[in-house]
Amino acid sequence: MTRVLVLNGPNLARLGTREPEVYGSTSFSDLVSAVQRWGAGLGLDVEVRQTDDEAELIGWLHDAVDSRSDVVLNPAAFTHYSYAMRDAAAQVTGARLRLVEVHITNPYARETFRHTSVVGGVATGTVAGFGLDSYRLALSALAPTD
Repeated sequence: MTRVLVLNGPNLARLGTREPEVYGSTSFSDLVSAVQRWGAGLGLDVEVRQTDDEAELIGWLHDAVDSRSDVVLNPAAFTHYSYAMRDAAAQVTGARLRLVEVHITNPYARETFRHTSVVGGVATGTVAGFGLDSYRLALSALAPTD
């Protein structure tokens, strides 16, 4: 079974209460349940994690390399400036694992500072702007094809 770490950066634990007009009213725990259900339906062994700590998120990317796990990554605000996050993500794809960057909203339809992703250039692919379905689409991209 393909193992996938679904890693979430800062403020995502606040889903449902943080700017619901932007991010929707679904809670983070609801997202975790949906991601686990979607993953199981696709034949994936999914583990969902969230942190507001950049160093912890980078450590989880290292864990993905060491455990040979594909990654769905919502780097949140780290998307736009964390070169350390970019370098850790590059280690995932450099190890011939897949890393799909996800965003709930479309960063290009928002403030100008959100238009830059330092992670996107080393990701296998990016899914953005489909709400929480961005996660489902990312998992679908990682599902076994046989």
